[in-house]
Amino acid sequence: MTGELLRLAHVTSERGFSGGEVQVFLLMEGLRARGHENLLVCPPGSRAERAARAHGFAVECVEMRNDLSVLAAYRISAALRRHAPALVHCHTGRSNWLGGVAARSAGVPALSTRRMDRRVSRGLRTRWLYGHLLQRVAAISPAVARRLRDAGVASERIRVIWSAVDPAALAPSAPRAAVRAKLGGAPEMPCLLVAANLVHRKGVDVLLTAAAALAPRARYALWIAGDGPERGALEAAAARLGIGERVRFLGQRGDVPDLLEACDVCVLPSRREGLGVAALEAMARGRPVVASAVGGLAEIVVAEETGLLVPPGDAAALAAALERLIGDRALALRLGAAGAKRVAEHFVADAMVSAYEQLYREILAERGAEGAP
Repeated sequence: MTGELLRLAHVTSERGFSGGEVQVFLLMEGLRARGHENLLVCPPGSRAERAARAHGFAVECVEMRNDLSVLAAYRISAALRRHAPALVHCHTGRSNWLGGVAARSAGVPALSTRRMDRRVSRGLRTRWLYGHLLQRVAAISPAVARRLRDAGVASERIRVIWSAVDPAALAPSAPRAAVRAKLGGAPEMPCLLVAANLVHRKGVDVLLTAAAALAPRARYALWIAGDGPERGALEAAAARLGIGERVRFLGQRGDVPDLLEACDVCVLPSRREGLGVAALEAMARGRPVVASAVGGLAEIVVAEETGLLVPPGDAAALAAALERLIGDRALALRLGAAGAKRVAEHFVADAMVSAYEQLYREILAERGAEGAP
């Protein structure tokens, strides 16, 4: 099996395009560069479908409305029979079930990637999913792997494969001064950036409270890149806290590398986080990170070396950490440089692709051994 080129199917049920989908495409691009074929099974009209077609990947569209959709599982299975992949890689919770059932029906081994740092049920469903439908599960951080083990998933079925970034893809398209001018940031104004879906678990409300506490003590501008169901409430909170003039809600952006180039500090105030690719992106660009000490964030950000860690939900601690970096340019530069070095050594896309390639071959070799006379 070593060296053999593979035909692979990837299944995602997401209609949007956030950090998990970025990782799926980073993986597929890396696999394609090594000669492997990739099929993406995704919902019709999803951003993943549009991205896959734009990047020249084979696509099969299947509506996946719930975990128990017999019709969806049947259609995914039919797609697998048409394309005959050697292995199915499921990338979301719903696709674990639908893709796992479909793969079993088509006689193809399957694995999943788990990206969420939250409790995994110890019930029958979990035992069936990770013990029978899926041959392996890749956890994007040791914190996520612990959640799986705590739920009774056998250690030998779990592999830790870190999420990654492609530093070359993060090169800015515009100089720092031009981006700042476009966003209304003065040349010497410290700019804080948070790039996140605006949902409760991302903790942007905590950041606004911290920013309000910081306002009397420091000059800064806060850029919030992203959208989501909490945007209206967050905009109202910024106004209520008296920092509306300091905060820019930028909406969904396609120019995050430019924002990273223009900012001074990146903030991840998450309540839960499987890993936090936004932190890796910031570190890759040499920006210091202030993050909650949760999940994978506490494992990729080395406190006082590549960034500062604070307790989740602690606005006072967050404000104090931000004040330190705003007031100490030398510290910010030192943390940023160390972060870039850490990403280059541990979190580049090529290493992630190699790890998955090895896992695929392990599963297929095991499958071949089981079928041998």
